[in-house]
Amino acid sequence: MANKQKVETGMQQPEVITGEPCPFCNNKTLTLAEAEMEVPFFGKCFMFSMDCSSCNYHKADVEAAEDKEGVKYTLDVSEENDMHIRVVKSSNATVKIPHIGSMEPGETANGYITNVEGLFNRIKKQVEFLRDDAEDPAEKKKAKNMVKKITKVIWGQEKAKLIIEDPSGNSAIISDKAVKSKLK
Repeated sequence: MANKQKVETGMQQPEVITGEPCPFCNNKTLTLAEAEMEVPFFGKCFMFSMDCSSCNYHKADVEAAEDKEGVKYTLDVSEENDMHIRVVKSSNATVKIPHIGSMEPGETANGYITNVEGLFNRIKKQVEFLRDDAEDPAEKKKAKNMVKKITKVIWGQEKAKLIIEDPSGNSAIISDKAVKSKLK
């Protein structure tokens, strides 16, 4: 669509295509959306999403406009203000929180732009789901303890290290506190 307009967030109005075939249910109820966004200190990136109204399939990702090398970001989360640090996470990225857990990329992995608090809340929700779904009492207890640790980090009662490793280079932790290195 040639008539894109910038909105206050620095994101252009998304291009939307409806009625596409869904890769899972094959119904022509898939909506595709793509938008260009300028992220301060990261640069231009593209946000993509697919949503099916029939089977609720959802996939989202974020990609840098320029090719990038594999990257690793490390952030020591030690104070309440760290919760507001911007995070760009692609679907290829692995998120690690030593002594708590990690999120590996996979078929259902999504890319998104959030802040540290939002990232920890996403991880917390996934662990809560695993806890509620677990049948083994030991696994339930382990997940329950992980949820407690994550909650304490979010509330500023505990420190944590956040590591994002992305072989595509399409992720970032946008802060002077973050240490950026090449992914090995």
